[in-house]
Amino acid sequence: MDFINYYMPTKILLGEAVVLKNSPLFNNYGKKVLIVTGKTSSIINGSLKDVTDALMKEGIIYDLFNKVEENPSLKTVEKIAELGRKQKSDFIIAIGGGSPIDASKAAGVLIKNSNATRYNLFDSPHLKSIPIIAVPTTAGTGSETTPYSIVTDSELQTKRGICQRIFPEYALLDVKYLMFLPEQITINTTIDALSHLIEGYMSSNANVFSDTLAEKGLKLFGECLTMIKERDFTYIVREKLMLVSSIAGMVIAQAGTSIPHAMGYALTYFHNIPHGKANGVLLNSYLKFCNDKNKVRKILYLLTLENLNDLGDFLNTMLGYVNTVSYEQMCSYSGILALNNAKLKNHPSPVKMEDILKIYKDSLKV
Repeated sequence: MDFINYYMPTKILLGEAVVLKNSPLFNNYGKKVLIVTGKTSSIINGSLKDVTDALMKEGIIYDLFNKVEENPSLKTVEKIAELGRKQKSDFIIAIGGGSPIDASKAAGVLIKNSNATRYNLFDSPHLKSIPIIAVPTTAGTGSETTPYSIVTDSELQTKRGICQRIFPEYALLDVKYLMFLPEQITINTTIDALSHLIEGYMSSNANVFSDTLAEKGLKLFGECLTMIKERDFTYIVREKLMLVSSIAGMVIAQAGTSIPHAMGYALTYFHNIPHGKANGVLLNSYLKFCNDKNKVRKILYLLTLENLNDLGDFLNTMLGYVNTVSYEQMCSYSGILALNNAKLKNHPSPVKMEDILKIYKDSLKV
């Protein structure tokens, strides 16, 4: 067995009223906090009120940034950092899906390092962040258990990860925050978690620990498959999907994502396709491309599916088709990605431009 290094420092607490019941933990991080969230969802699902009530209970002063957009831009990250620096925030509580949590990690680096700029997020891996506490309100990105922060870089016209590795101190999981999530967002984020499990499982960086987690996550997903198909998102189903999301985050924290994520960024940036859907529509063709057929069969078994055609049917039914990408655009995206060894290194075998193009062509309707 090869040498294995496993590191997962985030403390995970899951349960009813988890924020209010564990409010004393906030005292460990200071007396001034910056809450980072989106515009409305944290109000609708009650997570923002729970957090502010907990902070008032502990006598902790808070400021609020509630303008994080989907696929947060570096400009938004800078605005969060500007507020955090001005208010001398000791830590951040990030409420929402991957966008607020990812934006908080990047902004936390800039707050901690007052002379740092957005460019240092990509060239100074040694920089640290102020502490981040994550309160996820979707079940998909898994950002609450990963060290990654993916932001939109308008200059380079793509989504990209910062070079620092920022694990949240705590992930506070309460299923009630998911109960108000719209159906299609639930589906897209759920498929994002599935893509994390599959890509991490098939990654060249996979190891016995990440594989064990991935297999458990896939089994839990398989237990929900019928209800997902029927769009029957009960409390019990959402609880399992919240576990799937956090487990999947732990998988990619060790093994990383692979080809579908690398390919999906162009679909999101240039065609406004939601991140989970952009990954999900590529999964079936990606698995056909993978050489490790034993692992592919194990994935299907754990998902309670007979074959890849069944997986393709499931994904098409849940996500619909993508027909907004021309053949010329597929060629362009494939050529650019084929030159990016950093994004392709997680696949166990060489990946050529024609391989990427075939996955696009087989997945998307021209």
